[in-house]
Amino acid sequence: MNSGPSKIPVPASAAESLAEYLTITSLPIQWGDQDAFGHVNNVIYFRWFESARIDLLDRFSSSVRMNNQGLGPILASMHCDYRRQLHFPDVIHVGSRIIRIGRSSVDVGHSVFSEQLNAVAAEARSTLVIFDYQANRPVRIPEDLRTQFEKVCHHL
Repeated sequence: MNSGPSKIPVPASAAESLAEYLTITSLPIQWGDQDAFGHVNNVIYFRWFESARIDLLDRFSSSVRMNNQGLGPILASMHCDYRRQLHFPDVIHVGSRIIRIGRSSVDVGHSVFSEQLNAVAAEARSTLVIFDYQANRPVRIPEDLRTQFEKVCHHL
């Protein structure tokens, strides 16, 4: 497991709650993440999931890269269930794992754990498509990457 861009330590309660996830991305909640209602705005979660997906994909060695050339992942859909309100100050830990592998797509499951609440605050699912940026179309997941996904896939 990794602990996000700034290497924020993952407390035991978060590690236990997110034990079935391949990566953990840790991020502080910023004052500006809150909206007029005084809780973290719903769109902020999608930024967190983006960072978490990048951390997850960095775990795999493949020709699929995040550089807008050749083959790369592209977000096809995203769904989030909000369980609890989050507020500044807090630190969240986003667990990410592969939960489904298709022909050209893969589903990633996410769980957001709040240190302040000591609980899961949101759960999400995103679908990534392997995309050929030169041909401008989805393509089959390369076999080397598929094999790596299959080794860690946590079917739900």
